[in-house]
Amino acid sequence: MKAISVLMLAVLALPVSAAERIVQFYGWAEYVGASTLKAFEAETGIKVQYDTFDSADVLETKLLTGRSGYDVVVPSIAMLDRLLQAKALQPSHIQQTERFAEMDPVLLSQLATVDKGNLYAVPYTWGTTGMAINRQEIDKRIPDAPISSLDLLFKPEYASKLKDCGVSVIDAPQEVISMALNYLGKSPYSKNRSDLVAAQKLLTLLHPSLRYIGTGTQSSDLANGDLCLALTYSGDAVLARMMAENAKKPFEVDYMIPQEGTLNWIDTLAIPADAPHPEEARAFIEFLTRPESLAELTNNFYYANSNTSATKLIDKPITENGGIYPSDAVRNSLFGEEPMTLSLMRERTRIWSTFRSQR
Repeated sequence: MKAISVLMLAVLALPVSAAERIVQFYGWAEYVGASTLKAFEAETGIKVQYDTFDSADVLETKLLTGRSGYDVVVPSIAMLDRLLQAKALQPSHIQQTERFAEMDPVLLSQLATVDKGNLYAVPYTWGTTGMAINRQEIDKRIPDAPISSLDLLFKPEYASKLKDCGVSVIDAPQEVISMALNYLGKSPYSKNRSDLVAAQKLLTLLHPSLRYIGTGTQSSDLANGDLCLALTYSGDAVLARMMAENAKKPFEVDYMIPQEGTLNWIDTLAIPADAPHPEEARAFIEFLTRPESLAELTNNFYYANSNTSATKLIDKPITENGGIYPSDAVRNSLFGEEPMTLSLMRERTRIWSTFRSQR
């Protein structure tokens, strides 16, 4: 019996020293360079389990509920304040790596308005929310269309003429409502009841012209010619353009940053407070934010990234594309995401729910 017990103890001890190291990653689909995960696993011996979500609200709910089981997540700056107040994240320690010195100072400064000292959220990607257009189809219906203005979307005399070729809006309530308020000349984060009512009326007028409200299929629908106007993310718009070109479609998809100004969003990498593998999580974040990793992400999926040292590794047509990397003048005209009170969040969510369910 003693020999059996010793043997059993030895077997039980094996997984402790030889246990497979793993990092559970929860992010948007196609948000890591094509070979980055394999390169990370080969270098570190840490396996990656990559799960995806298609709504930021799903991610936020999981993190606020706790026990998500994930080690690295991709929260936007929009939800960061609420996550930090709920103590849902733990420090990233990115400052202790050489990556920190390579981070875009503008992004770090924007994040620091919420995450003091940049302790928790590591900037990953950034971009704008604007209009992807099939100019050929729009020109057929509206000669001299205001393609650089949100009038094209928000004025029924234009949007209604595009209904047959397909109009879509991303399912991102806080972003779209902020853009609607800004378009109306209001503060994007106004708490004024009359301002919110005006934004709701604007969305109500838009709804009859929409084919759908959603995220995830806009790029392919634009590339296939199933949409001619989409309020979408810059990266998704440029991806649609490339897909259409590769498929030799008889049209081009262009991306327009609205002349009225628009939202500058930031996605980050963060570690949940109860992450099962925090050591592996920090190694993964350090690897994902290397110049080579982020350059591959941008070259593959057309999202601007946070590492200034990655720029020289990015294909020139991408760095010279003003829709992906806007000029300093355009960048200075953008507005960022700001923390909102729970009561304001609830009111805006109610407005969006009404908009979505409108018949």
